[in-house]
Amino acid sequence: MARLHAVAVTAPGAEPLDPDAPAARTRPARTGRGLTLLLIGLGGAVGTSIRAALEGAYPSAVGAWPWATFFINVSGAFVLAVLLETLSVTGPDEGWRRRVRFGVGTGLLGGYTTYSTFMVEAARLGRSGAYLTAFGYTTVSLVLGFAAALAGMLAVAALHRRWAHT
Repeated sequence: MARLHAVAVTAPGAEPLDPDAPAARTRPARTGRGLTLLLIGLGGAVGTSIRAALEGAYPSAVGAWPWATFFINVSGAFVLAVLLETLSVTGPDEGWRRRVRFGVGTGLLGGYTTYSTFMVEAARLGRSGAYLTAFGYTTVSLVLGFAAALAGMLAVAALHRRWAHT
């Protein structure tokens, strides 16, 4: 969220008309928003390209379990958890950590994982009459995605404790 700083609007070198009056307008502080958007966009392009390549290489048949999207979402949950936990135990969310979080976490992994494709595939399974597969796909995807994220967080926490005691 951008911080706002009051800025009185006056002619250069002139005094404000009423110095006790509230600022005429505010503008957001410069926080590197352009770099952040660039990192997210570049990361998203890479992540989406990886996902598209995997889904193209391993398409699912009508009524069959969509293995590519399943793998993408579960592995993405694990990697995102590892990334965020690693960043959180190594210091505050600023500087290079924040840039990595935006570029890799929000951008690359946000483009790589795909909730929308997951839901479209679940709906297609249902429309094709594969109701049990649709139910299993959504349930197992959500449960294993959560378990993968938890495993990633716990693994980093354990490694961090081990390294902190050596």
